[in-house]
Amino acid sequence: ELCDNLRMTTIPQNAFQGMNNESLTLKLYKNGFEDIHSHAFNGTKLNQLILKDNKNLRRMHNDALRGATGPDVLDISSTALESLPSYGLEAIQVLNATSSYSLKRLPPLDKFSSLLEAVLTYPSHCCAFRNLRTEKQNSWLSIFDNFSKECESTMRKPTNEIMYRDDSYNTSLWSAEKNTYLFATDEEISPYSYSAIFDDSEMTGFDFEYDFCQPKILTCTPEPDAFNPCEDILGYSFLRVLIWFINILAIAGNFTVLLVLLTSHYKLTVPRFLMCNLSFADFCMGLYLLLIASVDAQTSGQYYNHAIDWQTGSGCSTAGFFTVFASELSVYTLTVITVERWHTITYAMQLDRKLRLRHAVPIMLAGWIFSIFIAALPLLGVSSYMKVSICLPMDIETGLSQAYILLILVLNVVAFIVICACYIKIYIAVQNPELVAANKDTKVAKRMAVLIFTDFTCMAPISFFAISAAFKVPLITVTNSKILLVLFYPVNSCANPFLYAIFTKAFRRDFFLLLSKLGCCKSRAELYRMNYFSAYTSNCKNSSSAPGPSKASQALLLLSALEK
Repeated sequence: ELCDNLRMTTIPQNAFQGMNNESLTLKLYKNGFEDIHSHAFNGTKLNQLILKDNKNLRRMHNDALRGATGPDVLDISSTALESLPSYGLEAIQVLNATSSYSLKRLPPLDKFSSLLEAVLTYPSHCCAFRNLRTEKQNSWLSIFDNFSKECESTMRKPTNEIMYRDDSYNTSLWSAEKNTYLFATDEEISPYSYSAIFDDSEMTGFDFEYDFCQPKILTCTPEPDAFNPCEDILGYSFLRVLIWFINILAIAGNFTVLLVLLTSHYKLTVPRFLMCNLSFADFCMGLYLLLIASVDAQTSGQYYNHAIDWQTGSGCSTAGFFTVFASELSVYTLTVITVERWHTITYAMQLDRKLRLRHAVPIMLAGWIFSIFIAALPLLGVSSYMKVSICLPMDIETGLSQAYILLILVLNVVAFIVICACYIKIYIAVQNPELVAANKDTKVAKRMAVLIFTDFTCMAPISFFAISAAFKVPLITVTNSKILLVLFYPVNSCANPFLYAIFTKAFRRDFFLLLSKLGCCKSRAELYRMNYFSAYTSNCKNSSSAPGPSKASQALLLLSALEK
């Protein structure tokens, strides 16, 4: 035993060589150790190696246990070790690594061939040991597949006959009358005879009923919780494929819209300005999905070894900030676009009430400030992005965190109601069978229906399940919520650039004009330029001859607004 010696900073080579040939229990706790050298325990037979409470111990050489036998028990709790040696772990049956917050990665699992109990710091590490058997148990299972019937008969015995034993328990493989063969008479040689497989030394201490039919199962604590199940970031294989398609669609679509709108030589109008903001927000959502997909691809099959670095590091915080900022700015901008369209139709002939760029800029500036503020709160301790692998603010442990989640969800629901109300009012304002052509009326209705449906598809499932979870009555697991994340959460980010820009005539005109500058599609660009000039001239003549606003003119204005 060596403890409370803060002046000892290293354990050198052969530090304990020649002590004795018996099994040792080395208690080396509460010292000033910072480093354990190669072959530090060379020549020893270790039963237990206790290194706990060496708070400055950061490095244990990869060959620190080389030359030693054992240990059976390794205790590194409350140390600053960042990694375990990959050599010498085969004999360890009990590993204690509580409060070892720097130990974020484990050695290859095949090194823990005898491990029966692990008490660790992070729940994700226990995922690594789930269903892990020792090397010897695996060899038994491969050899004794034909003994399943014998196990079944053994399992029918009372539990106290097969589960508990002490030193006085008969540990011979079979009772005296069955000590030779399993399925053979004394005169016959069974192909399944244990003596034909193992040496006598290997049979010592092995009990068929206890060790084989009731194999020792590795126990590990702390167990993973509902927020961090034992799975990769995306969980399902089909989501791993879909998320790449969706994030590429969102990034490519919104980047194209931004490029075309920002390079267009036409005047920056209010709808164009709002569309630029919406495209940027949805582009950020695409970046979030790209980041999640990339990390999932890199950590697939071994996320337990990367979970702590990812969820507590800057990567997850960045991803979480991106998604909350993008989501809130997108919802805010969609609401402003819808209100602007309603205002344009309602006050079509009152030019003094027209929304101009000088009004739109401060409105959107307020949206940016609000979105940044909401996205920054989890970084300041209100909820947290570290709770789950997909980096959403799902921490509702405190009342303030719960209120934060509910605020976001309620604001999104209110925004959806405002969007629906505005589109209904717009449709009512222009619907007049006597004055408006039926096909144009239908076109307005269909486009509005698509816009509302995409908003509903994106917001409704997320809001419903999130509100129930915020009240601590979750109706869906984190694993299943990842389906919502990939299939519903980014619906708007993928659909918006097409519904609000790419499918409109104005965007197609700007797009071909941009291509004509690069030497492509010049004839198509000239055609769009001529059509635009003709439409502009016609609108000027109609507006000068019209004595006042009519339902028909309002409907045509709406169609024009929807094409911007």
